[in-house]
Amino acid sequence: MTLSTTTHLNFRGEARAALEFYQSVFGGHLAITTYGDLGMPKDAPGADGVVFGVVVHDSGFRVMAYDVPGAPEQPSPRTGVTRRDNGMTITDQPFFVSVRGTEFGEVEGYWNALAAGASIIEPLAASAWSPGFGMLTDRFGVTWILDVDAASAAG
Repeated sequence: MTLSTTTHLNFRGEARAALEFYQSVFGGHLAITTYGDLGMPKDAPGADGVVFGVVVHDSGFRVMAYDVPGAPEQPSPRTGVTRRDNGMTITDQPFFVSVRGTEFGEVEGYWNALAAGASIIEPLAASAWSPGFGMLTDRFGVTWILDVDAASAAG
């Protein structure tokens, strides 16, 4: 199994611009999926927001980002709140720690260990983009995203 950690940045309507900037600085491949790409009506407010964005370079540089759904475009005071609301993750935290693996079983093992004393935001389960995705805030207040790379799991 291959395991990696990635900084996951949270924006309020600026994720695309930030990712394009990081790509211009570091090079690499940019991939962006919008809320509209995953089924939100294209004319709905926020449909063009980034639900999953990543810049990856062969050198090992990798950064992920998304636009917090329903969040105002201007930053709000940080309270550390992360919650589920109508199927979407709402947060005012500026980043998550993202751990991506290639095998569900190993990711599940890390998940189970991190979950001790944690607040589960999204249970580890299949999602529209991954055979396994989950989010939790550990007992130290750090929010983690764990997922299985869909390309690795399929291949």
